Amino acid sequence: MVYEDGVELEDSGQSRLQQLGYKQELKRDLSVLSNFAFSFSIISVLTGLTTLYSTGLRFGAFPTSGGLYYWSAKLAGPRWAPFASWLTGWFNIVGQVWAVTTSVDFSLAQLIQVMILLSTGGVNGGGYQASKYVVIALHGGILFTHAVLNCLPVSYLSIFGQFAALWNLVGVFVLMIVIPTVATHTASAEFVFTHFNTDNDDGIKSKPYIFVLGLLMSQYTLSGYDASAHMTEETKNADTNGPKGIISAIGISVIVGWGYLLGITFAVTNIPHLLDTNNDAGGYAVAQVFYEAFKSRFGSGVGGIICLGVVAIAIFFCGMSSVTSNSRMVYAFSRDGAMPYSSVWHKVNKHEVPINAVWLSVCISFCMALTSLGSLVAFQAMVSIATIGLYIAYALPIFFRVTLARKRFVPGPFNLGRYGMFVGWVAVIWVAIITILFSLPVAYPITTDTLNYTPVAVGGLLIVIVLWWILSARHWFKGPVTNII
Repeated sequence: MVYEDGVELEDSGQSRLQQLGYKQELKRDLSVLSNFAFSFSIISVLTGLTTLYSTGLRFGAFPTSGGLYYWSAKLAGPRWAPFASWLTGWFNIVGQVWAVTTSVDFSLAQLIQVMILLSTGGVNGGGYQASKYVVIALHGGILFTHAVLNCLPVSYLSIFGQFAALWNLVGVFVLMIVIPTVATHTASAEFVFTHFNTDNDDGIKSKPYIFVLGLLMSQYTLSGYDASAHMTEETKNADTNGPKGIISAIGISVIVGWGYLLGITFAVTNIPHLLDTNNDAGGYAVAQVFYEAFKSRFGSGVGGIICLGVVAIAIFFCGMSSVTSNSRMVYAFSRDGAMPYSSVWHKVNKHEVPINAVWLSVCISFCMALTSLGSLVAFQAMVSIATIGLYIAYALPIFFRVTLARKRFVPGPFNLGRYGMFVGWVAVIWVAIITILFSLPVAYPITTDTLNYTPVAVGGLLIVIVLWWILSARHWFKGPVTNII
């Protein structure tokens, strides 16, 4: 609460929540800094850019988002509100809530495996290479730890979130300076800014095609910032601090992410070698860059492994914040009766934490990762929903804003003013473009092993959501439902 002359004033975010028809059930204890920290930690440039750097090298080698479904309902108008919120909500839940968490924590498990490999001698030194069963076990342990942490009061999560944001910020600056400084051989500016890796094993030689495929790395990284929206019911003065958290998280991530990419890429001189599965890191490009930089300078790659530890901690907190955001989305969606057994997932414990939603999120994320045991192609297809599904969920309320709600939209206290329509259309068009890019082939010739299954995965999800709506949900789901009498 806010106090003025000793008189308790109602928080503006809580007042607005009541105006929208909802009771305050979660503990409102987050500051604007904490709200920003959750989004910044999930964007986590150290996570996205590190884990996908190999993709960037392979396809180009150049330096390079519960509110959503509620917004869709209000912007689409009474007639389309139920279907709009149903479609947006499920894309958001499956994309951010489950697929992103699966992807982040699985990436951490893989990085830990690479760190163990390098610590025991590397591929060429007889190092320990963990099996896929060990990796999935690591993944399960990481998810379990994140679930336990997310059962704590939100005040503790706030502290963790702020630490994670600081770790990401400092870690980026340290690595972008240390790696190119330590490396004995560095690339020229011409190589960093103009070179395209057309000498690859994927059969892709077109520079424009390589360029658009390379954009996918930044799209994967710059996602998850809807965490600020999912945490607004726990944020003080959320009607202004929520938007501030989103904008500042994206802006800072763009700047430090660019610097991080530059720092790493200046230490790159031999792309085929970094991508070779027979190098010490087994083809994990960033790990090989870090390891070789220190080994060439000091005769030992220990420093590089320590640098990978900095990245691993960032990924750990990224996954933790992702589960936090996930559970709030599940809580909000089930509060409106959109999920099977909604009454179970909507419950909060004595700390005002949606504990059942936390465990549901991590259990489903673990089940999604189990597909990696059968086929990495199947796993990658499922995880591909993380980015494209999430961006579709981002674009839907914006699309309704610039179309159905164009004349009746009432701006809140934080808005873009006269630039709102222009920015909205740019966002919608951009999401349409990247949806096509994510569906393009990434290797030629196209076989069952090289086919991009993203359209199949996302199309399948769309078919399931729409059929569920037509056959059942349209009879009982009415969109956001108020719970204040």
